[in-house]
Parts: sequence; C-alpha cells; structure tokens
Amino acid sequence: MTDAQSMSPLKTGLAVVWYSFWTGAPVKLALCLLFMAMGTHPWEMPGVGLLLLLSIPIDMWAIGLVSRTLFLEKFRVTPRDGLGIRLWLHITIVNAICLPLIYYIQSAVTDVAKSVAASIMETDLMKDMPVAERIGIELTAWGSVATVVLLVLLMIWLTVIGRVVLRQVATASPTQESYQDLITQWDLMRVPTDQTLMLTAVTAAGVVLTFVFWGAIPNTTPHPHEDYKLPVAKAAGPFKPIESLNKDEKVLAQIDAQITALEARQVELETEKKKTGKGASPRGKAPAAATKADKP
Repeated sequence: MTDAQSMSPLKTGLAVVWYSFWTGAPVKLALCLLFMAMGTHPWEMPGVGLLLLLSIPIDMWAIGLVSRTLFLEKFRVTPRDGLGIRLWLHITIVNAICLPLIYYIQSAVTDVAKSVAASIMETDLMKDMPVAERIGIELTAWGSVATVVLLVLLMIWLTVIGRVVLRQVATASPTQESYQDLITQWDLMRVPTDQTLMLTAVTAAGVVLTFVFWGAIPNTTPHPHEDYKLPVAKAAGPFKPIESLNKDEKVLAQIDAQITALEARQVELETEKKKTGKGASPRGKAPAAATKADKP
C-alpha cells in the first residue's frame, strides 16, 4: 500500500488546512497590527473586509507551498503549475457552502440541546438539587452534545477538502525519483534562484512596512480615548510676588483678629463665671438660717 492510498481524505484535508493556516498566520498578524496602528479594527468593517481581501494572495501562497510539499513527500507526485490557485478556488467554494451549513446546524442543535437539558432539570428528580450542581449538570448535558456535533461537522468539512486535494493528486504525474531526490527538490523549492534579489526585496518590504507602521500610529505614548472627557484645566497666570505677599499679610491679619476675638471672649466667659460663683450662697448654710428664723 502506497502513501497516497494510506492517507485518508480526512487526514489530507486536516494537513492542508492546518499547515496552511499557520504558514499564513504571521503575515496576517502583521496586517492586523498595521490596521490597528492606523485606527482600523481588523474585526470590524471595513477592517475585516480589507483583511479578507489582502488574505487572498497570502492563502494562495500558503496553500500552494503546503500542497506541493504534501504531494512530493506523501504522494510522490509532481504537482502542476498553479496548484495553489486551483486549490484555493476549490477550497473557497467548499467553504462558501459548508461553513454556513455548519453554523446553522450547530446553532440549531445547540438550541435544541439547551431546551432538552432545561426540561430534564425541571423534573421532580432534579428540582430539589442545589443550584451549583444544577448548573454543572445542565452545562455538561447540552455542551457535550454540541461539542460532538461540532466535531462531526468539522470532520465532514475536512473530508470534503481532502477529497478536493486528492483529485488534484490524481491529475498529477507520478515521479520516479528516489526519496532523497524528492527531499532535495522539496528543499530547492524554498531557495530562490536569485537570492540577492530576494533578500533585497524582503528587506525593502520590511523597511517600508516599518515606516508605514510608525507613521500611522497617531501617538507613541498612551493617551485617553476620544470619548473620555477630561476636566478643563485653566492655565495659571504669571506669578506676582508683591501681590502674593499682600494677600498673605491680609490672611495673617484676619487670623490674628480671629484669635484676639476668641481670647477676649474666653476672658469674658471666665469673668462671668467668677461673678456667678461669688453671688451664690454656700451649700448647707441657707437651710440652717431658715431654721433659726422659724423658732419663736
């Protein structure tokens, strides 16, 4: 049994999708950072539309690179020219059909599973259960069903993509070279013919992107958001020493007058207390005098 016969459509589709994604992810991440520096969010319109548009050549390059490697290493066939473009077109058609179906089927299954789990939890056996345990059981009940359905749908999607790739394998010409020669050919595909030109082009692109990135950033330091309203601060006028000293003298004079008034008031209170104390009769003498006056 050859490698082409032993590799199932599911494994083929997973290999192409998985490695193509991680091959083009660094370039797409750089585009996302550039969009964020320009004030355009890559997860909102028009940023997401522009990102999808710029991702087309990146995906073509990544799918072509991964598929050519897979054809040489696993299937021992020589791919035709334009393999990345053809596979990208076919995979795009498959995604346009399968991904919306996966979304709607998964949403419907999740809603049904949630309603069934809620009905089960309302039975007499589950009513008296504590709230924490009820939440855990209900989440596990509908979550496990939704997860299994999602995995099955993803496997069907990857299988369809794998069949598309295997059709391209069937149209490729088998190679008669040894495995070592195939590895050499595989390595040479990654080495450009004019390495100096390739290095110059990559360096120039990096320099241009760097200047665009730093030129697009509105501020190089953290700043409040536009919706955040800052308090309006009035600029202080010029400092005038003579006026400041005059104000300080007035404040000190007011404080001195207040202290003098408090001291005078304290003296008056003490004087009133002393007068009140002298006018009052001593305790115990007034009743004795009244007793003597009552006698005949």
